[in-house]
Amino acid sequence: MTILFLDNAAVLTGRSMRHVTRSPDTIITTVVVPVAIMLMVVYVFGGAVDTGQRGGSDAYIDYVLPGIMLITVAIGVSYTAYRLFIDMQTGTFDRFHSMPITRSAVLWAHVLVSLSANAISVVLVIGVALLLGFRSDAGVLSWLAIAAILLLFILALTWVAVIAGLSAKSVEGASVFSYPLIFLPFVSSAFVPTESMPGPVRWFAENQPVTSIVDTVRDLLAQRPVSGDIWWALAWCVGILLIAYLCAMYVYRRRVV
Repeated sequence: MTILFLDNAAVLTGRSMRHVTRSPDTIITTVVVPVAIMLMVVYVFGGAVDTGQRGGSDAYIDYVLPGIMLITVAIGVSYTAYRLFIDMQTGTFDRFHSMPITRSAVLWAHVLVSLSANAISVVLVIGVALLLGFRSDAGVLSWLAIAAILLLFILALTWVAVIAGLSAKSVEGASVFSYPLIFLPFVSSAFVPTESMPGPVRWFAENQPVTSIVDTVRDLLAQRPVSGDIWWALAWCVGILLIAYLCAMYVYRRRVV
């Protein structure tokens, strides 16, 4: 059964990945938009924001890159919801389920494509950041820790996207869920220190998942000792993942299986 599931998931993942690579608008949105945001905040606001580090846009790009990574993921997972909705509306799920394949493989194929595509998008954004002056003294272990946190974050948001894709009544509804996720980093420590924010906004910024994830990744990139934020970051990611997965499977069984 496990071998059949893996074989089915691999074939269906290849199908979905081909759809992604043949869609220029997906590539433009998931890479160009985060890069445009990065250029705007670095070269428009970078010289005016005091992050407590050395001045200039070069320092600011080091500061904002973790937040840009999370925005990249938030934009990318919206396409998972969109592709799921299209497969639902066109009867693709029903056709696959009529074949002798493991039913859950159809859903997991979308999840694996999201994980791969978003990881590639994040790597491309980091590459552009390097061209713009981003530098890091992080060692191999630090980069592995960053990769693990980001992959866990991608997986958590992907299952949130699965819920949206399975529950939506329209194409717009399938992707609109990502808008709050995209704007959440702007009310966090991603672009400015939370100390500069007024009371209620600061409280929200310091107690939402993006801040702990951003601060952890930033410390790892700068080779600073990682604070207790890493445990909060992992707790947020695992908690969102578990809740979203259980809800997504419930919706999947109700609407598809």
